[in-house]
Amino acid sequence: MTDAPYRVLVIEDDEDVALFTRTVLEKRAGCEVRVLYSAIGAIDVVREFRPDVLVTDVELPGASGLDVLEQSRLVDPSLPVIVMTAHASVDYAVRALRDRADEFLTKPVPSSVLVDTVNRLGAKSRAAAAARRTRTVLAIGAHPDDVEIGVGGVLAAHAAAGDPIVILTLSRGARGGAADDRQHESLASAEILGARLFMEDLEDTRIPNADPTVGIIERVVAEVSPGIVYTHTKHERHQDHRSVHEATLIATRRVPTVACFQSPSSTIEFQPSRFVTIDGHTDTKLALLRAFASQSGIRDYLEPDFVLATARYWSRFGTGRYSEPLEIIRDSASIGAPSSIDSSAGVISSSPRAGEEM
Repeated sequence: MTDAPYRVLVIEDDEDVALFTRTVLEKRAGCEVRVLYSAIGAIDVVREFRPDVLVTDVELPGASGLDVLEQSRLVDPSLPVIVMTAHASVDYAVRALRDRADEFLTKPVPSSVLVDTVNRLGAKSRAAAAARRTRTVLAIGAHPDDVEIGVGGVLAAHAAAGDPIVILTLSRGARGGAADDRQHESLASAEILGARLFMEDLEDTRIPNADPTVGIIERVVAEVSPGIVYTHTKHERHQDHRSVHEATLIATRRVPTVACFQSPSSTIEFQPSRFVTIDGHTDTKLALLRAFASQSGIRDYLEPDFVLATARYWSRFGTGRYSEPLEIIRDSASIGAPSSIDSSAGVISSSPRAGEEM
């Protein structure tokens, strides 16, 4: 991937300037270039094309180039943006820099400057993307609140460490409450973590362990490239949880680290081998669970004292005062590349197995 041509999205309403920019970047820099002549639909192209660098004019039909900058950063916060304008005013420059443009170039832009700038920012973008793939966390649950119950503290620790978090929920939990309510609750919980949420609509209590479940998980894995995946254990009374576990193992076969969490329906066969300290993150976990207001009043296991007592129990096998237990399916990323944040933050740090001497 690092040897592939840099992908550059150019947004320029002057056709002559757009042609010049495209030609220089394709011929002299070997880039893959896509050109838009207005800001209309630009964000959709950012999502689909996934550029390494965005080059935009300031004054565009449909919106300002600086508006495009702000919106594109919502899709990809690390996307380098070059702002070009023929109006070299202080106001333009200050606003562009305030809105976090990486470069502000005045037209006409010399071809050598354009090539050098794109190559430099493209290399920076690729390096950031590689680091993000290593650190991105994907938590997969069958129903709303599953991952928050199982690894809410772990996810809070990842968020505190700045790791990108993605949550995939495969049903809207219609058997346990109003699907619309549970969807809104899931969004509120994801917002607390700053997580990206994928919410599917497979039938509650009838989630299959093959397609379409496997295909859905594979699609999300391909889009977000996680380095760590958390999902249900196979030791479950709930059929959806078992199905999601089986589908996840198929769909995440190339993900370096895969770990399984406990749920209220896990059986006594659940055998964790890591006990992740979540000290300092229990308040966030409780806030995540409070977001699921339709469930908190009818599920005893969502009561704060129950949640804290469970985490307090598991800490006897690890370190700290509160822990969340994990069964490790695969941890190949720990060789040659970091698969976790440090043990003080509490994520995927090694601790004794249950029953071992400490």
